Amino acid sequence: MAVKTLYINATDIFNEKHNRFDVKYYVVNDFFETLAKKQSFKVETLETVKNQIISGSYIDTYTAKEQGIPYLRVGDIKPFSFDENEDDFAYVSPKVAEKIKIQENDILIARTQATIDKLGTASIADEHNAGWATSQHTTRISVNENKVSPFYLLAYLNSKFFKAQTALASHGSTRVEFTHSQLNQVRVFIPEKELYEDIVQKVKTVVDYNRQANKLIKQAKEIFKNAVALNAARQKQAYFESDLASLTEFDIWNATCHLPFFADNEKELKQKFSTVKLGEVADIKKGDEVGSSNYEIYLDKKETDFAFIRTSDIINNEIDLFPDYFISESIYNTVNQELKEEDVLFTKDGKIGVTALITEDDNIVLQSHILRVRLNENAKKYNITPEYLFLVLTIKEIGFYQAKRFTVFQSTIPTIGNRITDFNIPVLSSKTINDITQKISNAFALKEKKKQLITQTINQLDNLIPF
Repeated sequence: MAVKTLYINATDIFNEKHNRFDVKYYVVNDFFETLAKKQSFKVETLETVKNQIISGSYIDTYTAKEQGIPYLRVGDIKPFSFDENEDDFAYVSPKVAEKIKIQENDILIARTQATIDKLGTASIADEHNAGWATSQHTTRISVNENKVSPFYLLAYLNSKFFKAQTALASHGSTRVEFTHSQLNQVRVFIPEKELYEDIVQKVKTVVDYNRQANKLIKQAKEIFKNAVALNAARQKQAYFESDLASLTEFDIWNATCHLPFFADNEKELKQKFSTVKLGEVADIKKGDEVGSSNYEIYLDKKETDFAFIRTSDIINNEIDLFPDYFISESIYNTVNQELKEEDVLFTKDGKIGVTALITEDDNIVLQSHILRVRLNENAKKYNITPEYLFLVLTIKEIGFYQAKRFTVFQSTIPTIGNRITDFNIPVLSSKTINDITQKISNAFALKEKKKQLITQTINQLDNLIPF
């Protein structure tokens, strides 16, 4: 935002119903009031285009996945779509109040966040997640489609124009919050018909591509699980015995690492299939720490900046287009990570076992908690492809269970260190590997197209008016 001088009457300040006395609040208001006077743009408030703005509810009793519905929390809200990692979901009874369940084409935003710069992200429900419950820290917006398309509003609420209006939010002692009255004041500009309809169509396609891609990954998982058919009835044991030789050989003196639940799963895998150590078929390198002093937030980033990817910036097995932080090109050149399309990512610290596959348009730098896994020449002997490796590491019984066996704690942070090289990768039939490869390849082709459409849409909005 350019530096400008703005004169405000004292009467206007005294009469402001939220008692605001911060400069940015009045700068944003002045921008939209000026914009509203232009005949080429229609400026509405959320209050005039909504059907309803309603918060979710606090629920402290969770249930098993099989008996419940997902409970959407702030961390599940990502730009344009929800993070649908089932292992991260909390599940609640389907009998919760209907008013806190999201419906198809409803938009969900974070009502509270730790800092202002993390506000301003919106997801939309499709037929897959309609009926899921929403938490008290989220706000659901149902749209009057006679006034605005929910697909246009979704794009707008992920643009810099909404992010700038986070100045409307209240500052508490530890968090910032959008009250309903403040959200009602949010201004929404609606451009000329041609651009408006183009954005609506692009966002509809984004939602469709996202669902298709996620379905293809799910189908690939089913192909793998049907081929491998590991013992699904295996139960965790409260007590077990292990001999000294096994402890010494494994070289980690941590009870969880030797649980039969994990160890027997690995034994079964090696007995039923030919396996190869990951370190034999892949070169592995961790990311870098660049220092928080080098972080830039979305509103301040330059076109040449690169996304700085932390474990929380991997969603639905892909790189978030709108991570919390960006870094300069000079920092990117300093760390020289040389990431490539089809590199597999695997988180090794903190939230361990999250996977992604890099696509062509991912301009990123990885945090040190994330490993880059790249197949080497030896992989060809086993017909292992990047897509197959990604899928294998994504399967809980392979990637996550083996990660659990190698997890130790550095101070308070769990880590697998460099032991990912000891992961056993099953070598299935060429047909199975090829079928999985095709599914995953198609899925990430859709994800890449989706990202391109999102980038085009946000650029159309962000570059439409100097701000």
